[in-house]
Amino acid sequence: MNTSNRIIEEFLELVQVDSVSGKERRIADLLKKKLSALGLEVWEDDAGKTAKAEAGNIIARLPGTGEGPVLLLSAHMDTVEPGCGVRPKVENGVISSSGETILGADDKAGIAAILESIRLVKENGVIHGGLEAAFTIWEEGGLFGAKNLDYSLITARICFVLDSDGQPGTIVTVAPSHDRIGATVRGRAAHAGINPEEGVNAIQVAAHAIAQMKVGRIDHETTSNIGIISGGKAVNIVPDSVTIQGEARSLRAEKRVLQTEHMRRAIENAAEKFGARADIVTETIYPEFNLPEDSPPVKIAVEAARNLGLKPSLVKTGGGSDANIFNSRGIATAVIGIGMKKVHTTDEYITVADLLENARYLFEIIKVAQKIKN
Repeated sequence: MNTSNRIIEEFLELVQVDSVSGKERRIADLLKKKLSALGLEVWEDDAGKTAKAEAGNIIARLPGTGEGPVLLLSAHMDTVEPGCGVRPKVENGVISSSGETILGADDKAGIAAILESIRLVKENGVIHGGLEAAFTIWEEGGLFGAKNLDYSLITARICFVLDSDGQPGTIVTVAPSHDRIGATVRGRAAHAGINPEEGVNAIQVAAHAIAQMKVGRIDHETTSNIGIISGGKAVNIVPDSVTIQGEARSLRAEKRVLQTEHMRRAIENAAEKFGARADIVTETIYPEFNLPEDSPPVKIAVEAARNLGLKPSLVKTGGGSDANIFNSRGIATAVIGIGMKKVHTTDEYITVADLLENARYLFEIIKVAQKIKN
C-alpha cells in the first residue's frame, strides 16, 4: 500500500470510531493498539477518573536515535456532537460526512498525521532526539485531558499540537485566556396579574445587567459574550430566579480580568437597583500564550514549511486548545493548521490534499528539529 492510500484509509477508519467527549474508550483502545504495533512504549493515564470520562489520555514514546530535542506531538481524541455513526465519503478529492453528523477531522486529521509521521520516521530510519505523543480526552468544552495529563510521563519541552483550521503551513503562536462567568439572579415571585408590585422580576434584573455590559468585540485583543440566559416558570408569575452564563477572552490577562470584573459589576449593580440578589461565580478556564518568533517550535515549523514550498503564516486565534495548557506547564507549544473546514458542523470537511500534506509537514518538522542542539 502506498503512503497516500494508507493515510486516507487510516483517517476513514478513525472517523468511524465514535468518540464524543467523555466517551473516548474505543478510540483510546485503537490508538494503544496502533502505537504498540509501531513499537512505541504506551501508557494510559488516570485523567479519565478525574474528568469522569471513559478513558484516560494516551501517551506514547519512541526513544531517540540522535542528539536533537525530544518533541511532543499532540491531538485530541474526542469530537463534538453529533459525532456518532459517522459515515465518511470521498468525492472529488474532498472527505466529508453523510451530512447527518460531523466528520471528525477535528481532530482525527491531527491523529492521522501523527501516526503517519511516526511510521515515516521508522520506515526511513530518520535520526531524531525522541518522539512523544499525547492523545488527549475531552478537549472540546474544557481541555480536561490536557489539564489532567500525567506530566511525569512527558520529557519534551517542545510541542506541536495539530488542531487548527488553517492550511498546512499555518502556525498559531498567540491564543487568549478565557474566563467563564455564571450568575443566578434571585428576585421575588408574585402573581403577575394580582400583585405584581410585590414581586422582583429576576428576568428584568438580568436584562438590565446585560444591557449595561460591553459585549462582543471589546478591542482587537478582547471579546466577551452572554451565551445562555434561562428562567421563569409561567407567564403569570413574576420570575424569582434566572441564570446567566457568559465568558470573557483576551490575548492579555489584564484585559480579561478587567472585562470579567466589568461584567460582574453590571450584574451586582442591577441586582442592587431592583432589590434582588445575585450569586456570581467566575472561573479561569485556561491561560493565554504568546510564542515569540524565535522560539524553538516556531523556528522549526517555519523552516519545515519553507523546505516543502509551503508559505508559513504566523497567526493569532480567538480560541483555546490543549496548547494553552501545555504552554502554561512550560512546554513551548505551537498549534499547526491541518486544513479542516467548517468544524463543529455537519458540513465539516477536509481535502485529501491537505490530509496528505499534514503528514508530510509533520515529518519535515521532525527532521528539521534534529538540527537543534539539545
